[in-house]
Amino acid sequence: MEKENKTEKVYDKNQSYKIDEALKILKQVNRAKFDASVELHFRLGINPKKGDQQIRGAVNLPHGTGKTVKVAAFVSPENEKATKEAGADLVGGEDLIEDIKKSEKTDFAIAVAEPKMMKELAKIAKILGTRGLMPSTKNETVSDNPAKTVTELKKGKISFKNDDTANLHLIIGKISFSDDKLVENFKTILEELKKIKPPSAKGVYIKNIHICSSISPAVKVSAD
Repeated sequence: MEKENKTEKVYDKNQSYKIDEALKILKQVNRAKFDASVELHFRLGINPKKGDQQIRGAVNLPHGTGKTVKVAAFVSPENEKATKEAGADLVGGEDLIEDIKKSEKTDFAIAVAEPKMMKELAKIAKILGTRGLMPSTKNETVSDNPAKTVTELKKGKISFKNDDTANLHLIIGKISFSDDKLVENFKTILEELKKIKPPSAKGVYIKNIHICSSISPAVKVSAD
């Protein structure tokens, strides 16, 4: 109750704040004793049951997320060297696919593949798919230039998609990031979201936005 009262003195939970002001509030109410992630939560005016209203894509965050992403790359032998040099943590073709098929272990956060490898990936599609790891053209993880894709992912490119309740959840940095960096990351995502609004989505597209840290109350952010 005491923490709740302190929060109420800092800001009004029902009010929407400009992003720069929202970040100042967030840093005041953040309770984490560690360098917590800064999370964005969007409530979208879409029907998640309709295929033409799915929100899915990828965006390069100017300042990254502050997290090291472990990347697996499914490539042909001639691209293995370049992909490793680009920073991929696991690199291979049919051999890597067979290893995953046998062990069912996926010790990586995102997978990249050449188009020609997608047929082979069908062997582990169930394993990757249920864990949200299947490469896709929609989030730009199927690429003719896998080394370039890996480089972008390591620098801060993130993929996103709405959940079954029309919400979208993203990490835009760390609480230790300067406000300027977090604002720029926020604006980059907001601009991309507005750009990919489904034509069939009627009414208010971005219903509300909240920002919070791993351990903090949420602050409502305006979409302006």
